[in-house]
Amino acid sequence: MTTEVRSGVTPRRPPPMAPMGGLRYGLVLLLVVIGLGLLGGRIAILHVIDRPFLQGQGDARTLRTDTIPAHRGMITDRNGEPLAISTPVVTLWANPQDLPADDIQRLMLARALGVELEALNERIGRYGEREFMYLRRQMTPEAAQRVLDLRIPGVYAQNEYKRYYPAGEVTAQLLGVTNVDDAGQEGLELAYQPHLAGTPGQRRVLKDRRGRLVRDLQLLREARPGGDLTLSIDQRLQYMAYRELKAAVTEHEADGGVVVMMDARSGEVLAMANQPSYNPNNRAGIDPRGLRNQAIVDVFEPGSVMKPLAMAAIMESGRFDRDTVVDTSPGWMRIDRFTIRDIRNYGELTLSGILEKSSNIGMSKLVLELDDPVVPDLYRRLGFGQSPETGFPGESTGSLPAPVRWSRSQWAAISYGYGLSVSALQLASAYTAIANDGVRMPPSLLRLSEPSSGMPVIEPDVAHDLLRIMEESVQPGTGGRRAGVAGYRVAGKSGTVRKTSASGYQQNVYRSLFAGIAPVSDPRIVTVVMIDHPRGEEYYGGAVAAPVFSRVTGNALRLLDVPPDQRVR
Repeated sequence: MTTEVRSGVTPRRPPPMAPMGGLRYGLVLLLVVIGLGLLGGRIAILHVIDRPFLQGQGDARTLRTDTIPAHRGMITDRNGEPLAISTPVVTLWANPQDLPADDIQRLMLARALGVELEALNERIGRYGEREFMYLRRQMTPEAAQRVLDLRIPGVYAQNEYKRYYPAGEVTAQLLGVTNVDDAGQEGLELAYQPHLAGTPGQRRVLKDRRGRLVRDLQLLREARPGGDLTLSIDQRLQYMAYRELKAAVTEHEADGGVVVMMDARSGEVLAMANQPSYNPNNRAGIDPRGLRNQAIVDVFEPGSVMKPLAMAAIMESGRFDRDTVVDTSPGWMRIDRFTIRDIRNYGELTLSGILEKSSNIGMSKLVLELDDPVVPDLYRRLGFGQSPETGFPGESTGSLPAPVRWSRSQWAAISYGYGLSVSALQLASAYTAIANDGVRMPPSLLRLSEPSSGMPVIEPDVAHDLLRIMEESVQPGTGGRRAGVAGYRVAGKSGTVRKTSASGYQQNVYRSLFAGIAPVSDPRIVTVVMIDHPRGEEYYGGAVAAPVFSRVTGNALRLLDVPPDQRVR
């Protein structure tokens, strides 16, 4: 039996929803739907209409086009020995706006860079409104990595190349230098900049907001290295010539000097040394005088070293031969308002004797007997007063006045090397005509695959006679005896020239010169030596420049394996 218990309480039913509550609910639902619609529409606009713009902006903040540095071409000597090479370095830069203001981190950065904290802070303050500044250029990769390992925000690296010169000061003026951007500024580095400089490449990379590389995406253009340059220089001869020149300049307390050595057969420059010089790998405290390649850029009155060349023109005239006798007494002569002198009265001299004694009187009397300007004409064919056309920046043409309305003193002066100016390179090139059967070889600073044909300028018989006469000028008992080389026959001529200033010729200030050829039996090299203002007791070319010629030429002949041609007496 079931008993039903009733509580007597009737449950209450929920009241019906008010009309206003349903309206609010619908409104909220509508707003949600509208919001979702707007959001969907915006998403659609971003993905369809604005997609190219937004993608471009995103790429601009993450994708970068990096430059791939190009390797500069190497400069080598004629045997492939490196004279100038490019080594990889790292340049550190920073975004000043991203650098931390924390003094501890900045102190760590300053120490790693090798600078004072105050200097670093001053630099950051100066570039504070920019997004780029260099921290340090051209660091070794190891040193740069130590800085990067600090992981200081705003510090970035850029790979570059730096020029290094293994021979240092020995080849400084010839090669020249590059600037911090690895572009040629002087010498052959400048002359052959388009050839040596490579073409940088480009790549597309992905970087984070701090500029760190995330991924290498695409190679846009490969870096193309620069072309190599092979010089005519023989590094062994260059070192030796520089060593002997530097020793002579020091010994005689001279202002400087030059040695030029050329291959008599090809015109290739085998050595070109200058004093003073500088170290291109460390340019702090450079002496400005050492920057010039004096052998090509500077000119001077050559003096008596021109006498063999003038004698060639005199002999070619047909008026005289080597047995002609000239009376040089009393050792001086008056021409116009000038007095020309020899060191002493040599009396009667043959053409050979005139060169051996270096008689200004003899040369003057010979040239004044000629009606035609044969001497200046030959000088011009020998390349004086014209560019050597080596391509070297700033090469000098020298000065050779046109023989128009010349006075008798000017005619005389030109015969013994005054009244014109030449460079050491021009002088060496002219002497190749005597060494090479009358054919002058134009100078070349680059190694030649095939020798130049040269230019015939002196009759072969005259060139042969001059070579024998010049050989007699360096025999024992002559002024050029110190130019002799043991085991080899040598021909040459010394010269001593007074230097000029704005007020005219200076007293007791000279240039000492010697130009020579070896070996006489089969000429291989021509060497010119010039010592500027020797201050010792000796200043004559035969005493100062001739010994340098002897040592340089003797060592060169042995290094080149040229067989001796001098008979043992």
